[in-house]
Amino acid sequence: MEKNLRQQKTTIIKIALFGPESTGKTTLAKQLADYYETEWVPEFARDYLQQKWEENQHICTVDDMMPIAYGQTVLENEKLAESEKYLFCDTNLMVTKVFSEVYYGFCDPLLNEAALKHNYDLFFLTDIDVPWEKDDIRDTAEGRETVFSVFKQTLIDNKKPFITLSGDKESRLKKATLIVDALGALKEKGLSSQDFVEIYNHGIPFENILEQLDIFKNGIAKSNLISPATINNGILSLSEADFEEKAAFFDKQKESLKIKKFVPASGAATRMFKFLTAFLNDFDIQKETINAYINRKNDKELAIFIVGMEKFPFFETVHEKLKEIYPDFETLERDYKNYYFIKLLLSQDYYNSANKPKAVLPFHLYDTHIATPIEEHLNECVHYATAKNVSNLHFTVSEIHQELFEAAVDAVKEKIENPSGVKINIGYSYQNKSTDSINVDSKNKIVRSSNGNLVFRPGGHGALIENLNDLDSDIIFIKNIDNVIQNHIDKIALYKKALGGILIAVQQKVFGYLNAIEKNEVKESDLKEIVDVLMQKLNIQMNKEFNKFTFENKIIKIKELLDRPIRVCGMVRNEGEPGGGPFWVMNDKGEISLQIVETSQVDLANKKQLEILEEATHFNPVDLVCGIKNYKGEKFDLKQFVDQKSGFIVEKSVEGKAVKSYELPGLWNGSMANWLTVFVAVPLITFNPVKTVNDLLKPAHQPQ
Repeated sequence: MEKNLRQQKTTIIKIALFGPESTGKTTLAKQLADYYETEWVPEFARDYLQQKWEENQHICTVDDMMPIAYGQTVLENEKLAESEKYLFCDTNLMVTKVFSEVYYGFCDPLLNEAALKHNYDLFFLTDIDVPWEKDDIRDTAEGRETVFSVFKQTLIDNKKPFITLSGDKESRLKKATLIVDALGALKEKGLSSQDFVEIYNHGIPFENILEQLDIFKNGIAKSNLISPATINNGILSLSEADFEEKAAFFDKQKESLKIKKFVPASGAATRMFKFLTAFLNDFDIQKETINAYINRKNDKELAIFIVGMEKFPFFETVHEKLKEIYPDFETLERDYKNYYFIKLLLSQDYYNSANKPKAVLPFHLYDTHIATPIEEHLNECVHYATAKNVSNLHFTVSEIHQELFEAAVDAVKEKIENPSGVKINIGYSYQNKSTDSINVDSKNKIVRSSNGNLVFRPGGHGALIENLNDLDSDIIFIKNIDNVIQNHIDKIALYKKALGGILIAVQQKVFGYLNAIEKNEVKESDLKEIVDVLMQKLNIQMNKEFNKFTFENKIIKIKELLDRPIRVCGMVRNEGEPGGGPFWVMNDKGEISLQIVETSQVDLANKKQLEILEEATHFNPVDLVCGIKNYKGEKFDLKQFVDQKSGFIVEKSVEGKAVKSYELPGLWNGSMANWLTVFVAVPLITFNPVKTVNDLLKPAHQPQ
């Protein structure tokens, strides 16, 4: 036998089966070779030791390790020459190395060196959850857990790319083929085996990564705006009496419904304090005045912050802490006072405001206390999202911030529950890591951090469609964490309940039609009424071909159009806030529908599209009421109604370098694109988000 431990170089993808005795390696290697119509490498040691046993009744010793290693290497190189695209190795020198160390406490240096040098595109670590099968050359079943741990740690210590396979042989094969297919596809895109395992361990479906890479390469199609939605042209306008009537209708219906309020609140307040962070990074109080910095940078935001400083709800708290830290604080020059104030506000050792979630920051100063957005949302919840004296509130949070949320809730919950007589149930969920995105540079090459790892970024607001999909409620109110105001709770409740009333009325009408269709009770004469509702109430433009359909096909089309989740969205007049708005949009099938469109979804280089964008009269305040169950009371799978082509490519930075990242279709944009949609004009008082800390100086956030 040739005494050579060198591994043949190849472009063939090699998968190594790795694990203790009797864990299904041989079975899986054969299955995979058959599935991919290629070769597999048997375990040389098995025939070698079987022959030794049969000839002399001798068992394996440390002296057998090197002959086994030489034989295994020769066998692998021979099979490699006969392989097609893949080669599956029942064992490898790393297995021999581990056995030598475990059973004999020694590994020949030549074997150790070769085992570490031998490369495989992926290791399948076979779990010990399969029954032990005894034969002549196997040891005992005792200590399998310990041996398995040694195998696993060996892969970790030597930084080998591995995935653990568990389950019976059928489920292992199914899982393994999915993994091998994805490995081949991602390697063609330039990802390494280590990248592949990182993606797997992060939980992102491999097909998502392939889609993201295609999106980075080919871009995303822009929305095709037909016209802005305006009053009586897609946006319903109601009088104050109308709102009161709709709210009263909601109150009559709500006791029979499961109601919940859903609050996206996972983001940190980084952007809220962005201009202050930039100031601290670029300002040297020893070299210039704050006024000189403001002029140098034309920093209007900083000027507003300093002028209005004493009106912030946190001013007194920070000011008192400054006097405690600096005994001579009151004698300092104004520039030093302002500088230290900003520094303390953002300091990780004190208030750390930019790194906390907005939800727990001080937003509103009342006579008796300072309120956070969490308190304001709990208070709102008991006013309009309550049935049978129970209010259900769900926050999407960052996992690292949940304790902060729970502490903030505990601090105010009873204070709101006791006078209202309403019990508040709080739920939490995290943005699923499987919705995260990888990053690429300007040439669409994969970006890695300085330590060589992939950089994952949350997939944006649209990822929360999965969180919404997990809820079980008849009516869900959606409102962003920072969209709260000080006082006027009765007005806020009126408009929210009115939107709920509109939703329930639409639901009842839609469910009535769908039940009639199911019972075959719809006649030809009923179609005009249903089509009128679709067009006039639900803003669905019927295809010109519809009138040519047979009666049966018309019924099929109507059911398809009606049997969808429903959303009622509050729209405020556009006052210059950045963000999206309501538009009539045509999709690639020529279908026109009402959509909420972000500016980034519009081709600003197209003069006509830009004109339509600028003609918009309303802004989307993200004030929604949703119905996520069908006419049978069953939950829709909301992921089936997403327009997957309406995501975003956004520019971010990784370690100071510009990168491109992919964000999923926005929660109320593309993620709800195929819902039944009703837009309702609501007063501006309902929309007062806090995008920067200076927004807290606006009247809606100040004491009355």
